[in-house]
Amino acid sequence: MGNSRRIFIVAALLVLIVGGFFYYQQKERAAAQSARELKLSGNVDVREVSLAFRGSDRLGELLVAEGDSVKKGQVLARLETKELRLTMAKTRAEIQAQESAVELLHNGTRPEEIHRAEEALNAARAKSEFAEGVMVRRQQIYDEVEGVSVQELDNAISQAAAAAAETAAAEQAYAEAVAGPRVEEIAQAEAKLESLRQELARQEYLLKETELIAPSDGVIRSRLLEVGDMASPQLAVFKLSLNDKKWVRAYIRETDLGKVHEGQKATVTIDSFPKDPIEGQVGYISGTAEFTPKTVQTDELRTSLLYEIRVYVNDPDNRLRLGMPATVRVEL
Repeated sequence: MGNSRRIFIVAALLVLIVGGFFYYQQKERAAAQSARELKLSGNVDVREVSLAFRGSDRLGELLVAEGDSVKKGQVLARLETKELRLTMAKTRAEIQAQESAVELLHNGTRPEEIHRAEEALNAARAKSEFAEGVMVRRQQIYDEVEGVSVQELDNAISQAAAAAAETAAAEQAYAEAVAGPRVEEIAQAEAKLESLRQELARQEYLLKETELIAPSDGVIRSRLLEVGDMASPQLAVFKLSLNDKKWVRAYIRETDLGKVHEGQKATVTIDSFPKDPIEGQVGYISGTAEFTPKTVQTDELRTSLLYEIRVYVNDPDNRLRLGMPATVRVEL
């Protein structure tokens, strides 16, 4: 029994010695690791976008819900477009009418119209010659024998003048028919046609704007309106959390501030994946202290200053959520 007891005691001492040695080694490793990195606690932060329509109308469709992942360019919602489509149909009809008017001006006067203008001119000339002859004969009779009254002479003179005026107008109409439309008239018609086409392009742009498009990959965090609500540029429909850039907001003591700098490598771990760190780097260091008095007058208070830093990470698996607690390790 004595030998067995001694063996047991020796074995226990060996276990204690070996255990103490390994404990000391582990403690040394932890101290060495602590000297090579700075461990901080923080919370995940993400960029958010409030998505609203450019125009005002009633919501016709909502295609995503809270928690849905969306891709850049994906349609998220649509406004009602009946009124806008009716306006576009009217503009298209006006364009067709104006295109016909421009084509008519470019083609010039038809031969049939020139022929009618020529016939009208011939008729006006014949009428003018007849009225002129009547006036001359009555003037001769009045001068020689006073066989007509002054009233009859005046009527003949008036009719001759009116016929001459009609002839001049017919000559002008015939000249215009032969010459065709003026350059200025064609330019005016073409300008009106271009104005209508630009108006249709504007309306087509507004039609595209009745679709709410995701500006980037992300997750729908909030759905703020429902189908039937009136949308406007002032009312957001969704809040979108962007996936392209996330960061962890942490705070560092003033005594450790000199150990970190922008671009320094860091890793981020969360409680759900403690052994699967996410690579990142320090991207921002605050220039002012927080959570402390603005005026520090003693050495003791000076060591209590905290400064915000941001560690930016890429999270392709979308594991990080807004506000999630995280552990940051900055390589020193």
